[in-house]
Amino acid sequence: MKLTRPRRDQQSETIIALIDVVFFLLVFFMLIGRMDATAPFDVAPPVAQSGRDMPAGGATVAISQTGALALDGDTVTREVLERKLTQMLADDDGLRVRINAHRDAELRHVLPLVGWAEAIGVRDVVLVVTPTPAP
Repeated sequence: MKLTRPRRDQQSETIIALIDVVFFLLVFFMLIGRMDATAPFDVAPPVAQSGRDMPAGGATVAISQTGALALDGDTVTREVLERKLTQMLADDDGLRVRINAHRDAELRHVLPLVGWAEAIGVRDVVLVVTPTPAP
């Protein structure tokens, strides 16, 4: 008597090959694709200048963490700051304004001041930054 084992159906391995192809395509497109939005025109971001001395002259505006303002070491309100800077600009049309903001100050305190300074004709706005310490 001859015993035979029942035949097992040969499983198709085409699904494994398909998964490999899809995986390779996914990796390929992730490597060549850009994940960020691109501008429709060329954008060259500004270059930070650290390690240089601060430019002399002009006015220094300090912004605290809470948004309090100081002009050349004296605490002022926004209205007084605007009036004094306008007067300084009338005396010196090449006025330079240095903005020294606390690192935890919110942008809503800093950016309107930069925009306002530009609107009244300040030609040079310097944002004071702390360089990253060398490792």
